[in-house]
Amino acid sequence: MPSATILSEKQKFVADLAEQLKNAVAGVIVDYKGINVADDTALRKELREAGVKYTVVKNTMLRLAAREAGLNGVEEVLEGTTALATSDSDYVAAAKILCKYADAHENFNIKLGFMDGAVLDAAKVQELGNLPSKEELLTQLVYVLSAPMRGLAVSLNEIAKKQGGEAGETEEATA
Repeated sequence: MPSATILSEKQKFVADLAEQLKNAVAGVIVDYKGINVADDTALRKELREAGVKYTVVKNTMLRLAAREAGLNGVEEVLEGTTALATSDSDYVAAAKILCKYADAHENFNIKLGFMDGAVLDAAKVQELGNLPSKEELLTQLVYVLSAPMRGLAVSLNEIAKKQGGEAGETEEATA
């Protein structure tokens, strides 16, 4: 039986972890076994720069915190080495970084994820990780929105050519 101080420290850790899970918009639970210190340091740096909190946790502590946070279905994957990555603002940052890392390292595996209180299996986390970035989506949106104007400009240029010359020459002749 642990002493009262150790027990209260563990209870505080579980309460803090449960609060972290509740406040996170998304998170990913991974099996980090088999990675070296240099790779782990690089991974932690990339996650930190993206605003993702990454913590190695004991399975028992995470099981209790997940139960307190209302994340049902987490218990099934809590075996072996476990790390938790959570983000308070970005829904896909943790999934993108960790899925990319899992693809490059065979012993590093995604166990599951969660988003807005709903548990996602590893396949859904992989789908999130494969989504285009915000910048790529904005680029695609701009391209789609500019396509009608570009088509109109090409059409008007062709009409000007058929009527006797380039669009620039027509303007000069009238001036």
